[in-house]
Amino acid sequence: QVHLVESGGGLVQAGGSLRLSCAASGRTFSRAFMGWFRQAPGKERDFVAAISWSGSRTYYADSVKGRFTISRDNAKNTMYLQMNSLKPEDTAVYYCAANGGGSYASRHGYDYWGQGTQVTGSS
Repeated sequence: QVHLVESGGGLVQAGGSLRLSCAASGRTFSRAFMGWFRQAPGKERDFVAAISWSGSRTYYADSVKGRFTISRDNAKNTMYLQMNSLKPEDTAVYYCAANGGGSYASRHGYDYWGQGTQVTGSS
């Protein structure tokens, strides 16, 4: 079992930055492939970024590549998403998730989800 809680969302002007955190509980966090997804109103929950259990491998959606950075600190059971150069189209609820062995880019590959944190980019 992995329990996930996101924090760090908020309102930011276009071009600004935010750092999201995902605090995890559960003995399996350090061995889990982790990911960030986002869901805008009326849209599907889309892949944003993923990171391997060691942090040595990271993956990004094309829409955030070069602007967002995913990282994790297994000693603190925490994952992060540093978001720079935010755009209004980045506005969404952001979710962290723990992978259950499926594709890192598909929400169906994740077994555990946080409650989400709202990120709003204003123009």
